[in-house]
Amino acid sequence: MNVLVDTSVWSLALRRKSHNLSAAERTVAAELAELIREDRARIIDMVRQELLSGIRTPSEYEDLRASLRDFPDEPVDTSDHEAAAKASNTCRSRGVKASPVDSLICQVALARRWAIFTTDPDFGHYAKILPLTLHSCRT
Repeated sequence: MNVLVDTSVWSLALRRKSHNLSAAERTVAAELAELIREDRARIIDMVRQELLSGIRTPSEYEDLRASLRDFPDEPVDTSDHEAAAKASNTCRSRGVKASPVDSLICQVALARRWAIFTTDPDFGHYAKILPLTLHSCRT
């Protein structure tokens, strides 16, 4: 099964210095590396944009942009955005607010029958409402 990787995981693996990671964060980064080796890690355009936003220097931006170029964006179309809005409305009606990006991640994963790999606890709340599969570290 392919795995849609959330911004939180890409960010800790690609934007943070490995010596600053906790043991749990190193495990997440190692799991992402394994998913990449298995050619199962997937990304969408909005996650790419989030990752590239807020970079301090032009050289850091270019380095990260170059690293991400190895991962093509999964095509997202109008029906994905419409279904993401519907998923967001469903969550909101149950008392859980979902950001537009999180809703789109959920929808893309649902539509393609992929798991989501994230460290963001909000996805656990979404998974109580939407039939999501959350990927866990295997080690």
